[in-house]
Amino acid sequence: MGQQDTPPGGRRRGVLFDVDGTLIDSSYLHTVSWWGAFRQFGYDIPMASIHYLVGMGGDRLVDTLLPADRDRSADADIMDSHGALYGAHWPSLRAFDGSKDLLAQCHAGGLAVALASSAREKDLQVMKGILDADAFIDAATSSKDAEESKPAPDILAAALEAINVEPADAVFVGDAVWDMKAAAALGIPAVGVTCGGISADVLREAGAVDVYDSPADLLRNLAGSAIGKLLNRGS
Repeated sequence: MGQQDTPPGGRRRGVLFDVDGTLIDSSYLHTVSWWGAFRQFGYDIPMASIHYLVGMGGDRLVDTLLPADRDRSADADIMDSHGALYGAHWPSLRAFDGSKDLLAQCHAGGLAVALASSAREKDLQVMKGILDADAFIDAATSSKDAEESKPAPDILAAALEAINVEPADAVFVGDAVWDMKAAAALGIPAVGVTCGGISADVLREAGAVDVYDSPADLLRNLAGSAIGKLLNRGS
């Protein structure tokens, strides 16, 4: 059954993937980019504090880490600085082992596949090129598709709409606490991966139903995962 076919019961099923830190090894590059951006504006924020918040929307990350009584007129410039510093790391970006094969296997199993990313559009296009998996991706979102950033569920809702799938018929895969919280807000089972640098215990506490080391680990254990259960539902 191809991904465009209607499964038994007439309900289309889908899997949503975060990209940064989930399919692409970029979490620490975002961390150092935020660190550099903050320093450019006179803020010395520990990298460990930044890393935990990577995956949260940039506006929320800045607001969480910087003093409440700051001059907020500089926030947009700080975010632009992060974007510029991160862009300098594009040549270093790599897909995690198994990322492309995981997308391919979900597609082959009849699931609609969406990249539920809140990255800037130009960053998303770079990462899609690195994944080299367009044949297995039905839709992709970027920051322009969400009014509110994670942990608000807007970007997941946009991805579901793009592939015409209801929350009850979807699974989300992400690497950050904010991914788990966004999925929970829509009642979508969330699968966590620790390759973004957040521990399994923290991801489970945030709501992950399964946790794996990486896309390759999830692919090896796909049959027993929440994605496997979704695949079996249509067989």
